Amino acid sequence: MSSDAGTLTLDSTTLYTTALSSLPGQSSSHSNPPPLPLPALPPSVPQPKLIPKTRFIIDGFKYAGDFSVSYFLSHFHSDHYTGLSPNWSKGIIFCSSITANLLIQVLNVPAQFVVSLPLSEAVLIDGSEVFLIDANHCPGAVQFLFKNPVNYGKFERYIHTGDFRYCDKMKLEPVLNAFVGADAVFLDTTYCNPKFIFPSQDASIDYIVGVIEKYGAENEGSLKHILFLIATYVIGKERILVEVAWRCKRKIHVDGRKIAVLKVLGHGEDGVFTTFESETDVHVVGWNVLGETWPYFRPNFVKMNEIMREKGYSKVVGFVPTGWTYEVKRNKFSVRKKDSFEIHLVPYSEHSNYDELRQYVKFLKPKRVIPTVGIDVEKLDSKHANAMRKHFAGLVDEMSIKQEFLMGFHRCVQGEEDMDAKESPNASISITNQENRGESAHALVSITKQENEDTSLDSKICNNGDREDIIHSFPQGEPELQGLEKISEGDVEEELKELKDCLPIWVTKDQMLDLLSISGKNIVDAVTNFYEHETEYRERVTVSNSPTSSFEPNSPNGFALPFNPKGDESMLSPKPWVGKSPQQGETTASNKTFKLPNMNRSSCKTIFPGKRKRSAENKSLKKARGNVSMEPGGSKQCTITKFFSKKPPPSVQNGNGATASRNSHDDNSVLLSASVESYKEEADRFIQIVNGDESLRSYAATVLAKTKGDISMALDIYFSEHKDVGCGISESSKVVQPAKEVFPSSKDEKLPKKLGNDPDLSLSGVPLANTAVNYVSLPPEKYSPLEHASWSKGQAAPYLHLSRTFELVEEEKGKIKVTSMFCNMFRSLLALSPEDVLPAVYLCTNKIAPDHENTELNIGGSTVIAALEEACGTKRSKVRELYNSLGDLGDVAQLCRQTQSLLAPPVALTIRGVYSTLRRISLQAGSGSGVRKKSLIVNLMCSCREKEMKFLVRTLVRNLRIGAMMRTVLPALAQAIVFNSLLYDGPVENMKENLQRLSAEAVEAYNILPSLDVLVPSLMEKGIEFSSNTLSMDPGIPIKPMLAKITNGAPQVLKLFQNKAFTCEYKYDGQRAQIHKLAGGSVRVFSRNGDETTSRFPDLVNIITESCGPRGATFILDAEVVAIDRKNGSKLMSFQELSSRERGTKDSIIALDKIKIVACATPSKAKIPEGFIW
Repeated sequence: MSSDAGTLTLDSTTLYTTALSSLPGQSSSHSNPPPLPLPALPPSVPQPKLIPKTRFIIDGFKYAGDFSVSYFLSHFHSDHYTGLSPNWSKGIIFCSSITANLLIQVLNVPAQFVVSLPLSEAVLIDGSEVFLIDANHCPGAVQFLFKNPVNYGKFERYIHTGDFRYCDKMKLEPVLNAFVGADAVFLDTTYCNPKFIFPSQDASIDYIVGVIEKYGAENEGSLKHILFLIATYVIGKERILVEVAWRCKRKIHVDGRKIAVLKVLGHGEDGVFTTFESETDVHVVGWNVLGETWPYFRPNFVKMNEIMREKGYSKVVGFVPTGWTYEVKRNKFSVRKKDSFEIHLVPYSEHSNYDELRQYVKFLKPKRVIPTVGIDVEKLDSKHANAMRKHFAGLVDEMSIKQEFLMGFHRCVQGEEDMDAKESPNASISITNQENRGESAHALVSITKQENEDTSLDSKICNNGDREDIIHSFPQGEPELQGLEKISEGDVEEELKELKDCLPIWVTKDQMLDLLSISGKNIVDAVTNFYEHETEYRERVTVSNSPTSSFEPNSPNGFALPFNPKGDESMLSPKPWVGKSPQQGETTASNKTFKLPNMNRSSCKTIFPGKRKRSAENKSLKKARGNVSMEPGGSKQCTITKFFSKKPPPSVQNGNGATASRNSHDDNSVLLSASVESYKEEADRFIQIVNGDESLRSYAATVLAKTKGDISMALDIYFSEHKDVGCGISESSKVVQPAKEVFPSSKDEKLPKKLGNDPDLSLSGVPLANTAVNYVSLPPEKYSPLEHASWSKGQAAPYLHLSRTFELVEEEKGKIKVTSMFCNMFRSLLALSPEDVLPAVYLCTNKIAPDHENTELNIGGSTVIAALEEACGTKRSKVRELYNSLGDLGDVAQLCRQTQSLLAPPVALTIRGVYSTLRRISLQAGSGSGVRKKSLIVNLMCSCREKEMKFLVRTLVRNLRIGAMMRTVLPALAQAIVFNSLLYDGPVENMKENLQRLSAEAVEAYNILPSLDVLVPSLMEKGIEFSSNTLSMDPGIPIKPMLAKITNGAPQVLKLFQNKAFTCEYKYDGQRAQIHKLAGGSVRVFSRNGDETTSRFPDLVNIITESCGPRGATFILDAEVVAIDRKNGSKLMSFQELSSRERGTKDSIIALDKIKIVACATPSKAKIPEGFIW
């Protein structure tokens, strides 16, 4: 360890050897220094955990070995320090001071192996400069910045974010600003998905504080009855706790382990935290206490009830602060409620959301983005890593990507260059005007080192401003003429020949010499720099006013133009113009006499060392036969992928064909022009992100019009549905014109049933093979149930009909539009496959049977994941990692879905088939039921098409996530029946009365008889004549409860009734129950939610049976079940005591002799037996 000019210098090997020797009680074998040189790095080390060209391992302790002694820990979270223990002795751990204290005091890692580094200060470790800056994640979390030396005095810069949350103040960090344009950013891609857009941490904290203050008013006084629980990790979320304590003026209760961690962080003695429960009503609990988050949030109200009873409170309000559980509900945070329990899902995340990730990359503009979180991120070129990098297209330094591409064609042996440089160490070049006198084309080389000596007018190819722009395109500190002073005459000729073969034929020798000077004789850098500034170079050639040529046309080694200008016997010089622009009336000779050809980049080839001489002699002759009829100027540099584009079909190239096409699409052109103008800026950004050119503009305008200007959604459509169009390939056979308008015109113009039947649609911006037009989004008056369906009458309705509707409904926020989409979907089912309507209603509402039947799939996330493994060939670990990236198991399944073609494709899924299989899954029980369930699920998955996999998996995990409820689906079905039952003529407003009436009747009927098995067939049979009076209550089927609103007091009630008579009843602290007496004499009990609880109340069943007498009448009682203490004068007991009774099971009833708390119904108007009133 040393200090050079204030910079701390560390050597990992020395530190490690010293640490080993200082370990007490170690054998000599453990104290041996590491072998030098260190063994090669094994391929098992994930690339995102290794800094290139070093042995620095970031958060990769479980991969530790004798190949490295330099390890870096970004922060103290278990998923990052996995592999560390009190027995750690495999290397030095570099981290922040806070993390170092946690490692030593909490994890008991030997202090000899832990080295803390300062923030925002350079530390030289093993020759590399290392900086640490705050990561805004958890206490002690940092980002690592590395500046590694490479050849020729250059440096490579890398940023490893660890886990971080981007904020604007990071832009003010001087150290980070010095790393703008870094070679790579190892990015925390936890939320790299457009759907993860959650608010700032301040907004989330404000919400938590507001809820606590709201309920805190009820907790005033010595008797506090509301308990607040905040779920946290061992370390993390401390900012929430401190803010709540400060703003709500409350202490925070934590356990012993948590207080030990807080003391390390400096919070133990500030009076904010306490280990005494009685001192505060805000308690910190473990992360999974309030509920599990995999595969979606499932609240644990049972545990909350235990905590409430144990601590003596009557209400519990919990907070789960994480981005994983964020659900948008009209810009409000999601709240799960049950009885006296509330759980607030607060989107407080310590990871960057999607927009913040893009802002960070845009600010840094690195050459590459390397994802560190997600499936297959261990491999930099994996399919999922590449898909994740597409989110940052247009935000990175794309020129570096092109340079890497060109490097693959450059086969220059560095050893030979070094040998050539040694042969003439004192030589430097100075081109004279000897070529202008028609002498030999061999360059005259002179020896000079005076920078101010002007030896050639040809060396001034651009003014100072232009040269400065070009120079600044390279890393700072790189000399302008690096290495050029050591080039011999032979090297100059070889370099010029090689460079000439990589550039268009109009480039002058002076321009090439300047490119070599700027790039330090690196051919790849020279070519890259040229194409970056190609337009400027061409403009200088175009406006050149030099009347003579620098090279003779027939010179064997010269750079002759491949044509002879008409009307002029002399060759015109293509030298760049260096003076002022021509005055008015002046015309340059080059503009008068010839047209410059466009560049032909496909002619750019690499000359291998053994072939240079022969190739160089023939290149100029081959180029002289090129086409010279091209227009001057030309466009700016096209994308590299355009080199491999197919030529447009003849009909597109032919002007007449194009005219005919325009004439046949006049109306569409007007719409397209409007879209292009409306979303011009968005289209520019879209084209930039996908690295496309102007041929994509019409397609971009069409997609943006569809998404109403949402670029993120447009990019999702582009990358997911049209993969063969992407990556900047603008093939005219794929993207020529925008898609044809899919809406019928006002003149009853009908669309074909199948898209491929219309020849005009061959010009669609979407490949026909990937096109899936979903007509259910059309307005009801324009939707045709027969023509717009994807199947024919008599066929089973495909499940694809549902999944396409779900996809649109998921993206739509408006309730009216959602109802319209479901209505159109049901209209096709009613017209073509009426027998599929009932299964479709069940699948839309995420049910497989009426609630009172208690029929469940009984499938856990592990069963679904096991089926995904078998159906898609994806490992379980990869599925979990992908879930961490996407946050939804349906999205994971969709990404894992196999897309390869099969010799015998599976039979397409049908609505009835899927529903029937789900019913079969629910019936599986006994030994081997898990295997049978998985087999049925695998069969479904293997037959999925398009987005069917996504919504099938969501159905299996009971989380469809489309926002459809019974109050949405039933009105849509009723409206579909109205549309299909009437021959309407005119606007929908004429049918509004019938639509509203039948919708209300369907919902009312469901409240009275909540059984789709009865309601849907009756609704379809009666049609527009259906009424809620058509159906009556049926004992055995529970009625939906009518829930009242809480009143502010008696004055509000009196005002509501307006002096009318009314009756008041006591509200007992019990459980609401519906008691049904069936025709056969049996009694069934249901809860408020319609779940059967008969097995739980055998004593209540006996009371009802004895009270009814011999009469066989059927009835339904809506009552309150309360517990009584008969030993203490039939005293009423609390709800919590009633809830503590055994529950029984579906197939067994609690024995009466085991009941400790007796239940009975609450008193009401009429007295039947003593203690039971109804």
